[in-house]
Amino acid sequence: MASEVQDIDVNEQFQFTAKAKKTLFTILGVGVVSLVIGIIIEMVGGGAEHASLTPVNDSMASTNAMAAEEGHAYHWWNKLFVNMWINNVYFTGLALIGVFWVAVQYVASAGWSAGFKRVPEAFGYFLPITGVLTLVVFILANHDMFHWTHANLYDKSSPSYDPIIDGKKGFFYIPGSDSVPSIPIFYYIRMVFFFIIWVLMFNLIRKQSILEDMNGGLKHYRKMITISGAFLVFFGLSSSVSAWDWVMSIDTHWFSTMFGWYVFASWFVSGLAAITLFLVMLMEAGYLKILNENHLHDMGKFVFGFSIFWTYIWFSQFLLIYYANIPEESIYFYERLTSDNYSKYIFFNLMLNFLFPFLVLMTRDAKRKMTLLKIVCVVVLVGHWFDFFLMITPGTLKENGSFGFMEVGVTMIYLFGFLWVVLNNLSKHKLIAVNHPMLQESIHHTT
Repeated sequence: MASEVQDIDVNEQFQFTAKAKKTLFTILGVGVVSLVIGIIIEMVGGGAEHASLTPVNDSMASTNAMAAEEGHAYHWWNKLFVNMWINNVYFTGLALIGVFWVAVQYVASAGWSAGFKRVPEAFGYFLPITGVLTLVVFILANHDMFHWTHANLYDKSSPSYDPIIDGKKGFFYIPGSDSVPSIPIFYYIRMVFFFIIWVLMFNLIRKQSILEDMNGGLKHYRKMITISGAFLVFFGLSSSVSAWDWVMSIDTHWFSTMFGWYVFASWFVSGLAAITLFLVMLMEAGYLKILNENHLHDMGKFVFGFSIFWTYIWFSQFLLIYYANIPEESIYFYERLTSDNYSKYIFFNLMLNFLFPFLVLMTRDAKRKMTLLKIVCVVVLVGHWFDFFLMITPGTLKENGSFGFMEVGVTMIYLFGFLWVVLNNLSKHKLIAVNHPMLQESIHHTT
């Protein structure tokens, strides 16, 4: 295979240089400083003296009364944990989509992407980190973020008893106990199980990918197809259930049958933007000479197309709820649209995630220009962070939620971790999968 690759350095390997590490530590430093400033602002602002759920309309009165009854006051660490939760969900999505992308390429027998599959593969190394962080944050802050974790909601003798939430007890807790449940066993089991299987399947895919480079032939390629197919089946189930658990259950009385698709769409377009941005940056740094503008064009088409797909899901969910106008459904959007804290971000969200990429990437030439792709991908990544901000913050912090130094700081610290893990693992193996059976198709790819 190597002899067939003309004018391509098949032994090309990314160098994680001291300059690159210095840049990442700069990101970390800015993140830490922003986080400290954010904490100081929260402490000086007297946040601890205010109830964590500030009433904004009558529909929230019972929830706010519940918070007052249980004595849960707002503290700066509530906001810190919520921001960690947002970034856990967001960066788990980026890592998962890297693995998902590779799996799809193998199952679809796609050859055009063979030349850069190492990049999305490296995303998967961040899954164990987000898995541990997600579990730790839930253990430490579940009562402050998830209303359904309060035990008296399930106690029929308590004035705070909630028959709707009690009806969902079997999904979170082991049912059949006469005592009031205190530990959401099923929730923990699903969380740990999902991460274990995701990490296990990623490691199997990565192992076969490296063995393919070492040994050549079709043996490992065929194994990759089998493992990838199994991963896609499991991902289809686990991505939706994790979206219900980690995001939708925050607003416990509300549900949407489209929510699993909605979170997947946000994850997928974010992952596509991240992969594209990595490719552009590596190409500008002199790596991945195997790629050309046709590869970028196709990645640009994916970002363009799935930005529209995300908008379709967003609008469909909103329109059905708006048209039916059922109070228990419409409250989700009503609370966000009528809040001074969040209403502006809804339109900002639509502008960044639909209008901007749609208008900028509409033409063929735009998808082939690195500068435009970089701008659009950064905007999309920022936009979908705000998408998860809007999904999670209103239900956890209510009117204490905002965007400021703490949000920037926590996100930059997570960004540092993600970039460090991806770049460090990219540097350990060849950037080009030299023994991939369809490498020639990638080299001569046109569109």
